[in-house]
Amino acid sequence: MLATVLKILAALLVGYALVVFLAWRFQDRLAFPAPDAPLPPPGALGLAGGEVVTTTTSDGVTLRGWYIPPRPAPPSGQRAPGLLWFYGNMETVSGLASVFREFRPPGVGLLVLDYRGYGQSGGTPTEEGLYRDAEAAWALLSERADIDSTRIAVYGRSLGSAVALYVATEHRVRAVVLDSPFSSAKEMADRHYGIVPSALLRLRLDNLERAGRLEVPLLVIHGSDDRVAPMVMGRAVADTAPKGQLLVLQGAGHNDTYAMGGESYRTELHAFLSRHLEP
Repeated sequence: MLATVLKILAALLVGYALVVFLAWRFQDRLAFPAPDAPLPPPGALGLAGGEVVTTTTSDGVTLRGWYIPPRPAPPSGQRAPGLLWFYGNMETVSGLASVFREFRPPGVGLLVLDYRGYGQSGGTPTEEGLYRDAEAAWALLSERADIDSTRIAVYGRSLGSAVALYVATEHRVRAVVLDSPFSSAKEMADRHYGIVPSALLRLRLDNLERAGRLEVPLLVIHGSDDRVAPMVMGRAVADTAPKGQLLVLQGAGHNDTYAMGGESYRTELHAFLSRHLEP
């Protein structure tokens, strides 16, 4: 009997060690699944006037995405405000065409790039790589002749919240909008992979730390029934930011905020950005 118990314990120990090793080895893949997707011209998906854009990061990775010009266009001789959009870890640019049609703010030029490894962009995603991608996106939008570089806001959903906050703490943006943000990679790992020692976690993605350094207005939109990144995380991000506010979508989860928020989501988003992107 003792020998049998020892064998069972040994098997469990080996199994646990294997799980821990795999979680450590493939944590980037778990955080950044990098779905592949085509990137047709935005006009083919109902976004008139949009164009496919390409840029190269500081470490030589080619990124592809969309630039969608402001509608309505600004008066002749004037430049429009801009919005950088950073999506969640299972999304791609082309997969969000319907969201851009319904929710992009009027009169604002929108740039969204697929992260490295996502969609039709090259490379392999890592946390540091995402920040390099963000720098390339900032440069591409802020240097456009039709965009007023002093009037740029950033939007980030889920994983994209970490990328958006990175940009907002590194560059002079006007405002930040976060949809379903998490507090940090550590707290997400503790919630979803509690059996894995946190000391093995390489990722930081520390939204609370960056939110605390944010100098511009922040709007956090979060579903009350989010089971992935619970609303307590979104509330913590909003409360940590000096100029943060929280919009709660009752009954919404993590991946249905657009559908559940609908008109109220669009109205609040547009009003917030309009206020803070004024000349």
